[in-house]
Amino acid sequence: MTQATTLAFPEEHLIGWERAMIAFLVEKERRSGSLRTVEGYSRMLQDFFGRVGKAPDRVTAQEIFVWAHGKGVSGKDPSPVTIGARVACVSSFYRFLIRMDIAQRNPCDKLERPRTCTPPARGLSAEEVRRLLSVIPDTPQGLRDRAIILTLVLTGRRRTEVFRMTIGDLSFEDATCFYDYRGKGGKSGRRELPRPAVEAIRAALSAWGRDLGHMSPHESLWPSPAATNGEGLRSATFYGRFRRYLQMADLPPSGLHVLRHSAAKLRRDAGESIEEAGFLITVRWPSPAPTCAASKAKKTRAGARWPKPSGSRVREPVRGRVRR
Repeated sequence: MTQATTLAFPEEHLIGWERAMIAFLVEKERRSGSLRTVEGYSRMLQDFFGRVGKAPDRVTAQEIFVWAHGKGVSGKDPSPVTIGARVACVSSFYRFLIRMDIAQRNPCDKLERPRTCTPPARGLSAEEVRRLLSVIPDTPQGLRDRAIILTLVLTGRRRTEVFRMTIGDLSFEDATCFYDYRGKGGKSGRRELPRPAVEAIRAALSAWGRDLGHMSPHESLWPSPAATNGEGLRSATFYGRFRRYLQMADLPPSGLHVLRHSAAKLRRDAGESIEEAGFLITVRWPSPAPTCAASKAKKTRAGARWPKPSGSRVREPVRGRVRR
């Protein structure tokens, strides 16, 4: 197999295995909806096949083992998580080749993946979230940034899922707001948007001279003076502003993903209740809407189950089915 740098060439110049790798990455992007995942898989595949210098059908399990457990660019031994990610990447590529009738076996099936322990949530505490919100100025940009942070913390959604939200993704039923999202793996759903986040979004849009009821469905929820054609603030731009807020609040530097960890941490500290998580950061929360007796009974029976990842108590319909 030629060096993996040929992946940068136009598709018509690719031959054999290179075309298969491009097809794999395209399918991965379509299924996951995450460009970051595709970039990570591309780097690992290029590194592995560039080092081994063989076509995929000639690679052995021993060669994958040596590469997965070998030192990387940093010169340090890889962690169990890194080893597992490397094996998972190569194994996923081989499963694709088998499905496409290009390969007959997956050498990764012979490998044992290292055990990993789940670390405690690395998110911000309720007090740290309050400190972060307190340093954000009451300017149009600041009110918008505050709405973004509240939405990230109270929904637990990923960065890309929040920044692609538009007016058309919101819908109201009585006094309750719901949002549609497209998550990782191409999964879509509908969840309740916590009232503090809704109020923060309304306040931010009002500061920009806009109103939820008079905006185009394709307009972004996060206005920006540099945006055109209804586009909103880009996550890369917000990242720099977020880092400055952390510094102003005397909090350790971190990426936006810390807010997703914060959502999990607040739910855990509040006993998996998003209403109580809102109280923890001194955000006003409305009285819960009345529910029918059957719904209450189902929620009672579900109490002994594993907690829902999103912390939402709203059932969401997905393609004719009811997700609990």
